[in-house]
Amino acid sequence: MADIFNEVDEEVRREKLKALWDRYSLVIIAVAVLIVAGIGGWRAYEYYVGQKASVAGAAFEDAVTLSEQGKHAEAEKAFAKVAGEAPKGYAVLARFRAAAELAAANPGKPEEAVKAYGAIAADGSLGPLWQDLAAVRAGLLLVDSAPYADLRSRLEPITAAGRPYRHTARELLALSAFRANDVAETRRYIDMISADAETPPGSRQRVEVLSALIAGEGKAAADGKKG
Repeated sequence: MADIFNEVDEEVRREKLKALWDRYSLVIIAVAVLIVAGIGGWRAYEYYVGQKASVAGAAFEDAVTLSEQGKHAEAEKAFAKVAGEAPKGYAVLARFRAAAELAAANPGKPEEAVKAYGAIAADGSLGPLWQDLAAVRAGLLLVDSAPYADLRSRLEPITAAGRPYRHTARELLALSAFRANDVAETRRYIDMISADAETPPGSRQRVEVLSALIAGEGKAAADGKKG
């Protein structure tokens, strides 16, 4: 008797499954096709991205080779081409390298390179890390020639606590203020550098030299008045 009941139960289950299949077979097949197509599409996309990155990497290396050979104008054009065509990672690096090549190709005339770095610094899609780095790179080119007010307008926001390139920005501004004979501003940035526990040792040593120069000039001025 138990075998008969089991056979009946099995027959009922088969009938239910057949009814479900008859009712939903098209839906099940469609879902399966979509899953397979989705996996295939994703694999194709991964392959496409990989190929594009490979091409960009080769073009970037070719541009680096031109730079190492001292062909800065050609290297700048090659990096600019990569920046316009490559995936985001390579594109950002290529924009920085193109700006650097402009500086190398025109020593003593940093205007074009500064403009290129300025465009990167103004590009909000890159995020503050890249933007701050571009502003500091422009500052490095300008510190010997630009007025202190110009440099301050570019770098002052980067000196805030927590900004990754604040140490370099503060040091550049201290040096620029010193060259402008603005002792108060020079000391303000020196104090910021000295008070920051995360200031690198190299920066501390350089601003200590700057502090000594200020003290020496102050003493010389005082002695001159006495004389």
